[in-house]
Amino acid sequence: MRIIIITQDDPFYLSTNINYLLNELGKEHQVVGCVVSSVSPFGKKESLTQKALKTLRIFGVEFFIRYALRYIISKVNPSNNIRSVLSKHNVPEIVLNGSINSQESLNKLRDNRPDLLISIAGNEIFKIPLINLAPKGCLNLHTALLPKYRGLMPSFWVLKNQEEYSGVSVFFVDEGIDSGPILVQKKFSLKGLSQEKLIRYSKKLGMDAIVEAVDKISADSLDTIPNSDFEQSYYGFPTSKDVEEFRRVGGRFY
Repeated sequence: MRIIIITQDDPFYLSTNINYLLNELGKEHQVVGCVVSSVSPFGKKESLTQKALKTLRIFGVEFFIRYALRYIISKVNPSNNIRSVLSKHNVPEIVLNGSINSQESLNKLRDNRPDLLISIAGNEIFKIPLINLAPKGCLNLHTALLPKYRGLMPSFWVLKNQEEYSGVSVFFVDEGIDSGPILVQKKFSLKGLSQEKLIRYSKKLGMDAIVEAVDKISADSLDTIPNSDFEQSYYGFPTSKDVEEFRRVGGRFY
């Protein structure tokens, strides 16, 4: 299958996992392009200064310094960022001007004749023309056991809420938020995991789930798992009070 990946320029966790995914997909399928949006960890586009101040205000000085240093290192030594990974695998970046839902963007994507779109940390809500652009549909990775924990930062919320288990879900995108039918879901124990370890583990497991989902689509094995609105829970970005509660119940960021 011809695949387009839609992701963002995350400097912390994605490049290693995208590299792994491209290795795995390349054995059977062709990734014909990748959209790399600017990073938007808060679910909406903000300036770098806005993101930095918001991180400092909500998560505190220690968290801010740790991730600021990692961000600076990633900029000084970009050898392992998303774009370098794409270059290594000879996957062209599809550069879009403006919203991914615009007619110009849709035309650029359509020119690459994708059979399937895969969103990994995409930072826009997809509209119907984009969802229906590829004949095999559009997949999204969510690092939680849907329909629970729809929305932002499930790795924070499952630890704050002291869940015993979490997981990853690969689902077909629809017009809702994390609400489409689930094609692959994997569950694991949260025992002993900090948020950073949880993110690293779930991202890697998510890549395996994506490969499994793509193989199922390729084989026309499309039995899905319900993603019921009646059983869903939704979480937004945490506040400083949520972070205080996270620490009070024993949650660890790293």
